[in-house]
Amino acid sequence: MHPHYYSYLIFWLLVTTILFKYGYCESSSLSSIGIGYQFTLPVVVGISSGRAYLMESSNEIKNEPNFKVALSVEAIEEKFFCCLEVFLGDVKVWNSGHYTRFYMVDKCVLDFTQDGVLNLKGSKDTIGWTTATSGQGVQRLQILRTGNLVLVDGLNNIKWQSFNFPTDVMLWGQRLNVATRLTSFPSNSTSFYSLEIKNNKIGLYLNSGDSSYSYWEFKPSMNRNLTFMALSSKGLELFNDQGKKIAQIRSRKYDPPLRFLALGNKTGNLGLYFYSPSKAQFEASFQALNTTCDLPLACKPYGICTFSNACSCIRLLKEEEEEGVGSGCGEGFRGGFCGGGVGGKNEVDMVELEDVKSVLRDYDHDYRRGNNVSKTQCLEMCLDDCKCVGASFYSQACFLYKLVGGLKQVDRGSGMSFLVKVPKGSTTSGTHGKSNVKKWVVILVGVVDGMIILLVFGGVAYYLIRKKRNSHGDTPHN
Repeated sequence: MHPHYYSYLIFWLLVTTILFKYGYCESSSLSSIGIGYQFTLPVVVGISSGRAYLMESSNEIKNEPNFKVALSVEAIEEKFFCCLEVFLGDVKVWNSGHYTRFYMVDKCVLDFTQDGVLNLKGSKDTIGWTTATSGQGVQRLQILRTGNLVLVDGLNNIKWQSFNFPTDVMLWGQRLNVATRLTSFPSNSTSFYSLEIKNNKIGLYLNSGDSSYSYWEFKPSMNRNLTFMALSSKGLELFNDQGKKIAQIRSRKYDPPLRFLALGNKTGNLGLYFYSPSKAQFEASFQALNTTCDLPLACKPYGICTFSNACSCIRLLKEEEEEGVGSGCGEGFRGGFCGGGVGGKNEVDMVELEDVKSVLRDYDHDYRRGNNVSKTQCLEMCLDDCKCVGASFYSQACFLYKLVGGLKQVDRGSGMSFLVKVPKGSTTSGTHGKSNVKKWVVILVGVVDGMIILLVFGGVAYYLIRKKRNSHGDTPHN
């Protein structure tokens, strides 16, 4: 063995550790790289993520961060996945693995072939992601001042661009057409958020299984149709098929200009963001939803968002039967209501939550709803459909749901109610009947707010008592 073997080994481990922990800049002064380029990012066991910055855009806006292109490796659930990313400062604005992750074992390789194809590869030359641009005369990979990552030929014609593969961020100058969407995936959830462009509106949606529920929308006036939208420095602009602007969501700040629009993966909220040089960070100049309880997943499933923006769980099963519902708030009934141990209409009940509504709506008729119906008819509609787990009722309108979520408390006497389907005999109370349900709901929704009020008054009383005692203790003795 070479006498310096261990020295080389220690040096390599030190270099790769620094690269993974702090990031590494291969050629940050470059805004493009040519065909034949290859870069390898090794996996270092025991370190969760690594990133190598390969390119950087020219500085177009003074005192604001530039766009950077990075090759990244990240550990998730004891596996490593490899992706190509674009950053604006420290904000990730594009990711090649947004929809499909490429998992590898020991290394992540960026390979720009002589034939103009950009590939991400693992060991044994396994290709996990590709631009599939063979035979198109591609010569360079380039990051534009807009943040658009492009492959161009010798005449600077764009043959592939990241703007055609939107993720959860829309950049200044980017354009999205009807039937395209931004998507955002919350962690530890089977649901995902989307910003979608329809013919007559844009909307935010919570997608779960084969269902899609709207929780915010913006429509041009006079029911005008739109063809595409674009982000300008002053707001989000909507255009018709003639390229004429027909509506706009304005930024609350015109100086400095907007840099991007983002669909949050934690809240599902839509925001327009500008860079604040004084704070050295991006801030929202507009948010679609400004109240916690208006967010689609403010609480876990089977939870209610109260007036104090806290969550109260709906516990529907008796203690001796709770094995069937998991651990209360956040769990549904195992097996559902289409078989799986809970049978048909005669084996379930509907529990009414008065003065509670869901922020989720099926405006696009993806699921059944009824107009000019009674509350009893609404209840029967849900009972007759094993896929229905809840229904909202207000002013003779009935919406059926395949999930119980987005629930929030509203003013008493509103006439709104939400009906939750449960296995027969599974209410938490020992007595039965509609009046008991009403009482249970009042206690359920009010308990969190009541506790907060008690804590506030208790804290004030404690403060006054301590202050009085301290004032006596500080009096000098004669």
